[in-house]
Amino acid sequence: MSPFPDSFIRFEPIYQTRVWGGRLFGTRFGRVLPDSDLPYGESWEISAREEADSRVLGGSLDGRHLTELWSDRTLRHVLFGENAPDTGHFPLLCKILDAREKLSIQVHPPALIASELGGEPKAEVWYIADADPGATLYVGVTEGVDEAHFREALATGETERCVHAISVSKGQHLFLPSGRLHAIGAGLLIYEIQQNSDTTYRVYDWDRPGIDGKPRALHVEESLRCIDFSDVEPVMDVAEGNLLVACEHFRLEKHRLAPGASVTEATRGRFAILTLVSGAIIADPTRFEEGDFFLIPIGGGADCLALEECELLLTTWG
Repeated sequence: MSPFPDSFIRFEPIYQTRVWGGRLFGTRFGRVLPDSDLPYGESWEISAREEADSRVLGGSLDGRHLTELWSDRTLRHVLFGENAPDTGHFPLLCKILDAREKLSIQVHPPALIASELGGEPKAEVWYIADADPGATLYVGVTEGVDEAHFREALATGETERCVHAISVSKGQHLFLPSGRLHAIGAGLLIYEIQQNSDTTYRVYDWDRPGIDGKPRALHVEESLRCIDFSDVEPVMDVAEGNLLVACEHFRLEKHRLAPGASVTEATRGRFAILTLVSGAIIADPTRFEEGDFFLIPIGGGADCLALEECELLLTTWG
């Protein structure tokens, strides 16, 4: 039994406009977006960033922010467990990405370089929630590309040929350590679990303007310091049973629940962030459906029951 009175904690999404985004958060998930016309590329579902601090919706913690829950030592122990990282801020950031157009070719800095550049390292995993036919991820470099080749390609407008392209489909996943060159292609809906970081160095942006009509900033020299040129033509990851990713920052699993089953069959008493991939879960009177993220405290979740067969992602500590 959980020492905390609530079976789950739900947060209010924080939407981010992006030039490459769309309107799927409204049309697919039935959400009310802040603006009726702007393209929204990201929904920060669980975030403890200073500029985007998730607020609890309902329950005994209604209206409190995630940073408050993490900063309260008693609550941290009760909600997140004894093996929660001893960090100054909640260490994860969970998003949905709606990529209607290509993202920039970019890289996140490895830890040692991040400190020198004044940024934050970022390891992340992508789960492909949906993909248009022919959708592509750009990951790593192609055979024979080193820093000199890459610099030349940037100068001659041939950057795309240096980045490895992978055709992807719904249900696949990929782990991206810091230093891995990458871009998300058009027509992809992605669930992203990452370190709590917002440092991205763009090396190429397809020569397009931003939402304001002006070119977005590039970070060529920073990117070249961070890119792992030994990361040649990687492939999509393969699950090992329920396990998708296990790294020092988080563990990601995928579970299937039969109708009537409790989410405790997946959580097994652990702190978990659950992402509903398909089906529906009821925690009377709350209903969770595709795309919903919610937090299960240590020992919680007994009242969260599958209304039908469900697939869910489970994120917990590594």
